Amino acid sequence: MNLEKKKKIVADLKEKFNKVKVLIVTDYKGLDVKSVSELRKKIREAGAEYHVVKNSLLIRASDETDIAPLKESFKGPSAVAFSFDDPVAPARVLTDFAKENKKLEIKKGIIDGKILDLKAVKALASLPSKDILLGQVLSTMNAVPTSLVRALNDIPVRMLNILQAIKDQKEAA
Repeated sequence: MNLEKKKKIVADLKEKFNKVKVLIVTDYKGLDVKSVSELRKKIREAGAEYHVVKNSLLIRASDETDIAPLKESFKGPSAVAFSFDDPVAPARVLTDFAKENKKLEIKKGIIDGKILDLKAVKALASLPSKDILLGQVLSTMNAVPTSLVRALNDIPVRMLNILQAIKDQKEAA
């Protein structure tokens, strides 16, 4: 690989590293090409990216970014998975894939400048997706005004029931 191509890769990675919500470093040693291609496909379907890059290029690209604290993880055969939108998606795909393929090792991750160990990445993977969380928040927000409207509507209904009962009593008498 010539110097210009390396500079372009580093520049592209640096640009992506500045925009990512979450980045997870993996060790793919022992995985065959078919397995790595399958993993890439699953991650792409989840709206994330998975790149196998030389460690020296990853280290250069992470300089002056929020990813810099992960430099020590760029040893051995490293690949990075990251997402610009949903931080849960790559974590979920990688943990599910690691359960099926014991050769894939999740090293570390980073989200909003905070380093995640394997346990934290698994915890992140267990969270519901962004769309589900937004739906839950929306339904909670919708429940409050709905309850208020029902409570306010209940007062006139009760009043009508009382008036109807009084009318029925007077007609009966």
